[in-house]
Amino acid sequence: MVWKPIVVAVDDSAEAATAAAFGWRLADLAGTSCHLVHAVPDPGTAFAAALMGGKARALEAGLRELVGPGLRAALTPTVIPQALDQLAIRIGRTALVLKAEVERLGAGLVIIGGKHHVALGRWLGGSTARDAVRTLTVPVLVTKGTPTAPRRVLVAVDLSYAAEPTIREAERFATLAVGSLRALHVLEPLTVIPNVAQFVDQQGFNADSVAALERDVWPLLRMPGAEKSVRSGHAVVALAAEATEWQADLLVVGSHGRGWVDRLLLGTVTERLLDQLPVSLLVVPVHKPELIDEPGEPASHGRTRAPVGVGT
Repeated sequence: MVWKPIVVAVDDSAEAATAAAFGWRLADLAGTSCHLVHAVPDPGTAFAAALMGGKARALEAGLRELVGPGLRAALTPTVIPQALDQLAIRIGRTALVLKAEVERLGAGLVIIGGKHHVALGRWLGGSTARDAVRTLTVPVLVTKGTPTAPRRVLVAVDLSYAAEPTIREAERFATLAVGSLRALHVLEPLTVIPNVAQFVDQQGFNADSVAALERDVWPLLRMPGAEKSVRSGHAVVALAAEATEWQADLLVVGSHGRGWVDRLLLGTVTERLLDQLPVSLLVVPVHKPELIDEPGEPASHGRTRAPVGVGT
């Protein structure tokens, strides 16, 4: 399988240094290139770049002379010199800078060093990882600690159209590291609304879900020896517990990209996992498949292109 270039977001933190080192090792293993990028989101600098128009590259070159030495010094103890040779310094919000670099390089993966953010920090300053997941259209890998080759890959599956692309991405990583793969489905408790509790059939719901897994999801697993697991409970708690108990190196989830109102008020399973980061997390963006029409069927009766499957 062919791997596209990898982009790693870096700053002067220890988390960024370990993410960059991991990205370089992963790229070497995959036979592709790794590119480090640092974003300077300072409003004053961004305004100056806008005024300079086509001369903004000159400002970026100046920033490289100003910021580069300190940044390289922070990364040097962990990152090899060849990786630092790929360091680019760009102006703008980190997620948008990463998006531009992905498009410029034709990259297929972005890696970000995971950091702990308290709730107030997320509200005031945001989180680079959360912003990147919301903005980018390629998978985003958020590292925890000092990541190693993903030899034990856990993929979260539910009964949505996202199963196949998310499983395929998990298999890519597990195969690359000659590792093992486990797919986990979480049977979540149904919401009980007062006065209608008698209509809630948790047991029937669980039985239907297991039947759908056997019919639609488990056959999507192509990797020999892939394990299947089912747990009951709330998704984030169950996924974190499974990742810890199985000693997973990487947890893979699909992101449906819900509307901003949903994310603001409730958050998604993906974003809650980003907050907790029980293990290095790979977020695969999945878009709702287009409808296709069967011969002789009206357009409104078309089927989706993908079977049901995974996503959070």
